[in-house]
Amino acid sequence: MQVSVETGEGLERRMKIDLPFEEIEAEVEKRLQKLARSARLPGFRPGKVPMKVLRKRYGNAVNQEVFGEFVESSFSEALMQQSLRPAGMPRIEPEIDPVEQRFGYTAIFEVLPQVEIASLAGRVVKSPVAEVTEGDIDAMVERLRRQHATRAPVDRPAATGDLLTISFKGTIEGEPFEGGSASGVKLELGTGRMIPGFEEGLIGASAGEERTLDLVFPDPYQAEHLAGKPVRFEVTVEGVEESVLPEVDATFIEAFGVADGDIARFREDVRQNMEREMKQRLDARRKDAVMDLLLAAHDIELPGALVQEEIGAMKGQMLETLGSKDVALPDGLFDDAAKRRVALGLIIGEIVKRQGLRPDAQRVRAAVEENASTYEHPQAVVDYFYSDPKHLASVESLVLEGQVVDWVLGQVEVEEEALTFAQLSESGPRPGV
Repeated sequence: MQVSVETGEGLERRMKIDLPFEEIEAEVEKRLQKLARSARLPGFRPGKVPMKVLRKRYGNAVNQEVFGEFVESSFSEALMQQSLRPAGMPRIEPEIDPVEQRFGYTAIFEVLPQVEIASLAGRVVKSPVAEVTEGDIDAMVERLRRQHATRAPVDRPAATGDLLTISFKGTIEGEPFEGGSASGVKLELGTGRMIPGFEEGLIGASAGEERTLDLVFPDPYQAEHLAGKPVRFEVTVEGVEESVLPEVDATFIEAFGVADGDIARFREDVRQNMEREMKQRLDARRKDAVMDLLLAAHDIELPGALVQEEIGAMKGQMLETLGSKDVALPDGLFDDAAKRRVALGLIIGEIVKRQGLRPDAQRVRAAVEENASTYEHPQAVVDYFYSDPKHLASVESLVLEGQVVDWVLGQVEVEEEALTFAQLSESGPRPGV
């Protein structure tokens, strides 16, 4: 087997391979001979079909089968011979010339880039720190009260936070437009659901009152034909309801699993949940900071095949989340995030290899148990993860990333950044690695 490699643009390689003609011909002949013993064709007795007929009928298919098998085995061997690491599946261009007694092909593929881990000495990572205060617990309890609020009709003018039942008719230059009218609509004032000025124009209105709102659609606007146009809404307020917050009493507390309704125990449960959430957010922010530093420290040429593969995976995840396979999602929507994931995957993989890192068994166990603690039967969840190594793979991958984060933090200067629980809750972690 003769192998030659040409370097294309960027990471592309063109590997030309000449296969042994005699071996392929011998294998084709062997398979035709085997086929002859059982072949059934009209006009011939079983096992008595002439080889000439068999070659005409099946020769091309057998040739293709044998050639494909030789391509598969020779490609792997040639990669090892040339010390190449493909970034994806190759494109195969067959080169078959029976007259010249030649079987060969050209495999076109991208290779993984060489990643050299840069020195991180002198670089700075901001590591967030926070604690849950009594004020944070008070705010969370108030939030829980709002989530469990009920509504009650009021005989007073509407204020921000009230829930209105309204009907409206919209016109542009005196003409109604599609989607501009509705009845029995529930609208909470202050949520910003409607165009600017609509909700503000209903503050102070009472049940049974009619109001005329002269407004302008924003520009840009999701309905492009309405963007920037003046509009008039004739609105009828059919009802006004206010939020009634529950008292923090035994009945309220029991709804959160504190059977005896003890407020101190309830607040402690709230604290523990908040601290668990806080730890997750601190870890996520710290990890994001480390990943940003790694990206800034390394300039890597990315294989297009890996980026495209990642885009496909991210599309699939979003379509699954949307619950539809018929939504057309452009690649550009995922391009930056996919490149980030691929780059970090290459860098992290090299760090893991260079440092000889393996998922720490104790950390894996702790991660599994923490995940299981949120379920009704924690031990059953733990048993599930440890029943098959495949179930543990995702946890081990996250633990390994955490060990890489720890390694990076040991190479750089770490500056603590004090945050409040509210600041931590303002934004979640960046999607992806």
